[in-house]
Amino acid sequence: MSTATIPTHPNPLDRVRRRFEHWRQTRQRRSPIPEALWALAVKTARAHGLHRTARALRLSYAALKHRLEAAGGPSTATFVELMPPGAAGPPACTLELETARGAKLRIHLQGIAPPDLTVLSRTFWHAAP
Repeated sequence: MSTATIPTHPNPLDRVRRRFEHWRQTRQRRSPIPEALWALAVKTARAHGLHRTARALRLSYAALKHRLEAAGGPSTATFVELMPPGAAGPPACTLELETARGAKLRIHLQGIAPPDLTVLSRTFWHAAP
């Protein structure tokens, strides 16, 4: 019985890390990181996250964040609230009560249950002058 070897493809982050390592080994002392490598780092940060990329590529988190923001990409995850299908948010209404003597109560309610409306209106009717 023969065994087959499955070719392993390195993930994109590993490929970029190897490019940075090659540049570090072949560069002249104190030479700045080439713009092409920075662009690659920014692209990688968009796909894999800022912290993970900075750590894997041994880059300054702040410098990579600055370049990511300058390139028009978000530096952090953006919060998005997802509502379940059919949910339009809490119900809202405006309640206006007026007694025979002219006492008025107007309240905008959002997300309150009908039994609570009953208690509120009874309290108003009994407390109004």
